Amino acid sequence: MSELRTSTQARGDRSRARLLDAAVQAFSAKGFHGTSTRDIATAAGLSPAAVYVHHRSKEELLHAIAVRGHEVILEAVTDATRADATPAERVAAAVRTYVLFHARSHTTARVINYELAALTEEHFREIAGLRRAIDTVMREVVEEGVRSGDFDTPDPAKAATALLSLGIDLARWYRDDGSWTPDALADFYADLALRAVGARP
Repeated sequence: MSELRTSTQARGDRSRARLLDAAVQAFSAKGFHGTSTRDIATAAGLSPAAVYVHHRSKEELLHAIAVRGHEVILEAVTDATRADATPAERVAAAVRTYVLFHARSHTTARVINYELAALTEEHFREIAGLRRAIDTVMREVVEEGVRSGDFDTPDPAKAATALLSLGIDLARWYRDDGSWTPDALADFYADLALRAVGARP
């Protein structure tokens, strides 16, 4: 009996994952309001009713995507700034990590940055909290660099916001078949970030 429950749970997990992946693709291509639950179910290879087995609404799907994406970014940027390194090295690592996510996962990144207005007020507040946490991680490492004399930016908060905005905008235009690879962009943006915060040679 336990094997049957495990098998059923595994199938449910796979169906949820397929629905989330299909929703990301659909929301990116058509926008949240232009996408129907039938579009998502069809792309996932499931019946329209399957959406409601796992999610109460299309908005709940968007919320799940947004939470997962922002949590991945927050963890990655936090890990990058925890390294035992100079402020310049930590800012470069954080920006590099941030840009790599927005390039490699640009479809997801477009959805979690440009479709948030469709969330309920409660869900939007949750995502806004995650975004503030990401901003805080970046701002604190910039502030540390200013205090240590490694950076000379007059406004660490604005500088941190600008660095994050660059990555967000990248997701809007990046395409897999373009001439710039994620690694090349990550290196370029990391260097740009150090110039923006006034990193001393």
